[in-house]
Amino acid sequence: MSIKQYGLIGYPLTHSFSEKYFKEKFERDDIADCRYDNFPIDQIEMLPALISSFEDLEGLNVTIPYKQAVIRFLDELSPEAEAIGAVNTIKLEEGRVLGYNTDATGFEESLRNYVAIDSSLRALILGTGGASKAVCYVLEKMNVRYQLVSRSAAPGTITYSSLNRDMLQNHLLIINTTPIGMYPKMDDQPDLPYEGLSSEHYLYDLIYNPEKTAFLKRGEEAGCHIKNGMEMLILQAEKSWEIWNQKQPIP
Repeated sequence: MSIKQYGLIGYPLTHSFSEKYFKEKFERDDIADCRYDNFPIDQIEMLPALISSFEDLEGLNVTIPYKQAVIRFLDELSPEAEAIGAVNTIKLEEGRVLGYNTDATGFEESLRNYVAIDSSLRALILGTGGASKAVCYVLEKMNVRYQLVSRSAAPGTITYSSLNRDMLQNHLLIINTTPIGMYPKMDDQPDLPYEGLSSEHYLYDLIYNPEKTAFLKRGEEAGCHIKNGMEMLILQAEKSWEIWNQKQPIP
């Protein structure tokens, strides 16, 4: 029996639950002809060699730090991935390497399950990497105004040192898209004026390992609503699986 190969690229991958999730899925759904492995590559330039080394490679997920850098190795992008400017899912089909973004799908559904979206909601997005781009795309789709925050100032982006209590009080949704606080550096936290948090705030951390980051703990102490990225992980993984099993080209 031919085994279809799937996997995850990124570096490092010690934080990721994707391999565990898919292995449990294959066992639960009695899928015997598929396997999913981690491929920790310390340079994105290693991707073509990885792809060519597996005759039955069907698809890959992409995580930190390659969601943007991977694009130059792809033959074609889905309209959503192109609009976002980041890829977290690769499909190999008929000799072509195709890029998709399922982070946006997973984040949108998870966010709708978490907070009521209306025209008054304003958000702070911590980070400007590939995951942040998917979050921006979703908030724009939802007509939610947001402010990007990063270590370095740029057009449309302010620094953490620019944040103050008033700014936090005017942005009740705070989304961490950075790896700050991710396993194994679980004591790290974004540099926020946490004293400005209240029970009206919604803190969403895309990190799911640990289950409760230092960022979320600080929010919980202040009475905030908190949510981690586990639901988003599951939703984007299932969307990846759907894409890998669709026999149709990118629209």
